[in-house]
This record gives sequence, structure tokens and C-alpha cells, in this order.
Amino acid sequence: MRFTISREKLQEGLAAVSPAVPSKTTLPVLANLLVQTTDRGIRISGTDLDIAVSTEVAAEIDTPGAITIPARKLSEIARELPAAPVKLSSSGDQRVTLECGRSKFKLLGLPKSEFPSFPAIQFDKAVRIPSGELQKLIHHTSFAASTEESRPILNGVLWEIRSDLMRMVATNGHRLAKMEVPVKGGKQTDLIIPPKALEQIRRLFPAEEELEVAQGENHLGFRSPFTSVYTRLIEGPYPGYDQVIPKDNDKVALLDKAAFISALKRMSVVASDQTHRIRLSFNAGMLKFAVSTPDLGEAQDELPIRYTGDPIEIGFNAAYLLEILRYLPTDEVRMTFRAPERASTVEPEGWTDPSKYLTLLMPLRLVD
Repeated sequence: MRFTISREKLQEGLAAVSPAVPSKTTLPVLANLLVQTTDRGIRISGTDLDIAVSTEVAAEIDTPGAITIPARKLSEIARELPAAPVKLSSSGDQRVTLECGRSKFKLLGLPKSEFPSFPAIQFDKAVRIPSGELQKLIHHTSFAASTEESRPILNGVLWEIRSDLMRMVATNGHRLAKMEVPVKGGKQTDLIIPPKALEQIRRLFPAEEELEVAQGENHLGFRSPFTSVYTRLIEGPYPGYDQVIPKDNDKVALLDKAAFISALKRMSVVASDQTHRIRLSFNAGMLKFAVSTPDLGEAQDELPIRYTGDPIEIGFNAAYLLEILRYLPTDEVRMTFRAPERASTVEPEGWTDPSKYLTLLMPLRLVD
């Protein structure tokens, strides 16, 4: 194999694929990237067996072929190369030679035959989805997925596709994020996808592209003209999230998001590192904050708000609440409550987007 590629195109391809390479692995070939020639240039691929990413970049091909090259070393070399064309070649003994200007490197690769094959997914029956709408769903929901291994199903994000909308839901049992966007022509299906794969999709595909999405036996594939992402699906029934979303919350607070975030950050300084618990007292016209941590101290603050309903005192994990607020797309926040032990909702107030977005937060028990 022999080809010439610009330094910028090589760096672009490596940056797209390298995050899919595992930092630690017992299978040596997974630490490598598969580099193979195509009709349009070269295709670079990486996988950790759960997620696989490949992308095609322009190059001048002298001799076709394929080989796997150590991902970390190739990326480090490419980052330091001078601004000149890069010539890369491999011989029968699996040695890879890379030349750029006066620089010359030799790396030891592994044969293509040792690299895992990508999942068998047929794109001839693929659904076409606007990348921008999918990225909006990912951005506003995937943060709420669980990172604990006790309930593996919650480590994934539920993606519901219907004839007229797409919906994503993520929860860790304490917080929940749900968003739906209107689309046309979807095929009804429910999928549970690892957040790591969704992050690759959000990172790699431009918002203006249209993606082909196709399902295999237990994998899902996303494809644009030059880039593909494959992910293993999480199997099992997702919890019935609709049952935990309150329908009868009768107390409503409208808050300035920036001021709310500032106050929460101040209170978090003396909140417990374990529970991050803060006490919020909602009254007509005023929200009072209180934190008391025996080994740290106490703090109080106040924030003018608009509030309707009977006064309520409720405890929250400040870290969860701050994370939810970070993803709200409006400057004003709407919170609803029923009782101190019941779930509260946090929604964007005054949002004119056709998408629907709701987050939910379970309260913490207040200890007097």
C-alpha cells in the first residue's frame, strides 16, 4: 500500500476516528486503526467492539492496500508533522513508513485480517433522519443517563421513532430528561443506545446533513456520505417513564435561569459532597435557599421569583439541578411541584421551538 495525503486531511481523519479506540485493551489490534485505500482516497476505522467509527478522506493512491497502525502513535506523529504532504506506505512485513518533509518514521502494524469486521447492517432499508434534529435530542437528554452498573438498562438512552416524531428519554432514577421533535416518515421502533455512541454521532455528523439509520440484529448503524458509526444496542425493556412524570403538580415557579444557577453554585460550596442537598423554600415572590452541613457550615440566600400555589419547602441534589439547568434552552425556567416528597418538573419557559422538552427531578428528604 502506498499513498500521499495532506497533513490536514490525515489529522482530520484521525481526529474523527481516534475517540473510538479503547485506552486499554487485552486485544492488541483494537489499539490500532485500520487504514485502507478506496476509490476516493483512504478510509480510517477504529473500534472498541461496542462502537465502531470509520471515515473517508481524500488522498492520492499509488498502490492499493490495507493495514492497521497503532492509533496513539500515529495521532501523536500526525500532530507534530510539518506543513507538507505525507507519504505513507506499508510492505509485506507489516512495517509502515511515514514520510513528511525531512521527517521519516517507521511503525510496526498488524495485518487487516486481525481487525474485527464491522456489524452486518443493510442500509438499503435505512430510515433517513435530519442530523440536526437527532443532535438536538442527544444534546438535551443523554446527560441524564445513569453511569452506575447496577441497572444496565439505565446506562442507555431510549430512542423512540414514530411516524410523526422522534423522542429520546434518559434517566438514572433520580433525574429524567425527555425531548421530542417532529419528523416525517419514521418507521415505528424503540431502541436503547449507549450515550458514548450518541456522543460520537453528535461530534461527527454536521447538523445540515441527512443521516441514513439502519438496524442489524443487535447493532445500529448511522451513515453519511463519508462517515459511518456503528453501535451495539442495549437489550431489554426500558422502564415506563410516563408513569413517573407528574400530571397534577399544582404549584408553579418561574425563575431567571442565570440568577438561579448563580445562587445554586454559591450554596453548593457548603453543601455535602455526598448528597449535595440544598433546601428550597418557595413562597409568593421569593425563593429562599438554605444549606446546613455539620462539618462545613451553613449558608442562606434569596432570589425574587414569580410563584403561584401554596408555599412549599423541598430538598434537591444541587449537582443534578445545576446539570439540568445547563441544558435548558431558554433564559427563564418553569418548575412545578405537588408535595415535598413528589417529583418536580423543570422546563424551558417561553420556548417557541416546535420541540417539546421536559426534565424531572426527584426530591431529597429534608433532615431537620
